[in-house]
Amino acid sequence: MENNQTENKERENKNEGKKENENVVFIGSKPLVNYIRGVIIQFIKKEAPEVTIKSRGKFISKAVDVAEVAKRSLEEKKAYIKDVKIASESFETDGKKTNISTMDIVLALR
Repeated sequence: MENNQTENKERENKNEGKKENENVVFIGSKPLVNYIRGVIIQFIKKEAPEVTIKSRGKFISKAVDVAEVAKRSLEEKKAYIKDVKIASESFETDGKKTNISTMDIVLALR
C-alpha cells in the first residue's frame, strides 16, 4: 500500500514539472521558423496566457528574433514582452570552469 502511495506522489511531482515546462520553447539549432511556429501554437491552440522562450550562449540572439517575430505575428492578439531575465550558469569541464549566459523572454497576451 505504501509503495503505491509513493509511486502516485512521484507521478504527481513529474506531472507538476511538466505543467511548468508546458509553455516553454527552448531555442537551439533548428531553423528560426520552427521556434516561431512553436510559440504561436502555444498561444493559439493551447490557449496559453504566456510563453517563455529560453536560450543559452550563441542562441540568445535567435531567441530575441523569435520573440520579436512572434510578437509581430500575434499583433492582433496584443502580444507583448512581459519579462526578460538574464543570468549566467557555471559548470566545470576537464577541470576548467566555464560560464555560459542564459536568457528567458516571457511573451504574454493582453
